[in-house]
Amino acid sequence: MRIAFQGEIGAFSEEATLALYPGATPLATVSFDEVFRQVADGSVDRGVIPIENTLFGSVHVNYDLLRAYDLVIEGEWYLRIRHNLMALSGATLPAIRRVLSHPQALGQCQAFLKEHLAHAEPAPVYDTAGAAKMVAENGDLTEAAIASERAAETYGLTILARGVESNHQNYTRFLGLVRRDAWERRPVDGPARTSIVYTMRENVPGALFKSLAVFALRDIDLFKIESRPVVGSPGNYLFYLDLGGDAETPPLRQALAHLTEISAEVRVLGSYLKADIG
Repeated sequence: MRIAFQGEIGAFSEEATLALYPGATPLATVSFDEVFRQVADGSVDRGVIPIENTLFGSVHVNYDLLRAYDLVIEGEWYLRIRHNLMALSGATLPAIRRVLSHPQALGQCQAFLKEHLAHAEPAPVYDTAGAAKMVAENGDLTEAAIASERAAETYGLTILARGVESNHQNYTRFLGLVRRDAWERRPVDGPARTSIVYTMRENVPGALFKSLAVFALRDIDLFKIESRPVVGSPGNYLFYLDLGGDAETPPLRQALAHLTEISAEVRVLGSYLKADIG
């Protein structure tokens, strides 16, 4: 099975890919849009994308792409993010002048950088593993990267400091995506989560409350709500919900039918096994 992820080999997304699809072949891509495109056109069997981080919140571009492409969420995984500072063999902490990493990773390691590398310039790049690759290729002993242990091994770097994230309760939630026509619908064997996206018919007082009430009336858990503006329609929003249960069970099926009656559009993005954090 060929699975697309965004970033370089050694990225956290590759680690999540192997956790979601053991034994699969991870394929690095340059962007999230490219992951969606390759899954949609059949170039790969599946795709894996990050959707939220416990410290930095949602990956908004991927919510937009979930709406743009007709793919199904078939699984999720919470990956504990352990950041490490790495450099070429022979580099020392006092000599580091630039620290390369993804902007979110730099943000997640602010406390360490302020305490130990206040003299160094943070250098945002497209990917954590990409930062490690750049440090290895540049051959500069004054450069370091923040990335995974796997990235250090992949690109032959020495880890100068481990676990440099400011908060160790640092998890990223990843989603596994599949084409709708390749999706095998089957009951979820265990605690289920269902993701949906919908839009209101009109923006009037109480409309959002009424839409959420269809779930509360049936004692359906609401895990998360995310709003995104409707492109080309100022003042109107898409609402993404993560709900407890399988969409094919009677309570949730009835709630979704009720929501369809009062909404302009409702789309079920997928029902899948709810993953545990940690």
